[in-house]
Amino acid sequence: MTPTRKKRLAVVSLLVLGVGSATAIALVALNDNIRFSIGPSEIIAGDFPEGRQLRLGGLVAAGSVSRDPSSLAVSFQVTDCIHEVPVTFNGILPDLFREGQGVIAHGMLNADGVFHAHEVLARHDETYMPPEVERAMALAGSGLVCGEPLEDHLATVRGQNR
Repeated sequence: MTPTRKKRLAVVSLLVLGVGSATAIALVALNDNIRFSIGPSEIIAGDFPEGRQLRLGGLVAAGSVSRDPSSLAVSFQVTDCIHEVPVTFNGILPDLFREGQGVIAHGMLNADGVFHAHEVLARHDETYMPPEVERAMALAGSGLVCGEPLEDHLATVRGQNR
């Protein structure tokens, strides 16, 4: 092999190694920042990665909002009309936040099953609708009363419980 070819091979090898290393670093960094989107049923079933940032989506359960008058602490339940997950948040809630409203909470689930949110977003129109909120809203919009067993509701809709 001539000296020119050796030099060219070394440059190409270093270039490939550098691009591969940069790609690996970028993938590791992105993987650490990914937020998995889940609903209350997935949390109850345990179908989520532990110790990771999560996006919990669903509806604010009726009668579940509790505010601490001496601070910005708020606790509420997020439901998909099948299961409910308790959520705590310390901060200012969006203006559109209310019971029965679709919400997305960003945070982590602790060992006691309480979701500690560091950000809460309220759904304001149909422009952005995460799948778990859309599913919960579809169930709620179909006449399902949150807390009513889904099987009973489906039987009623199909005319089996008249």
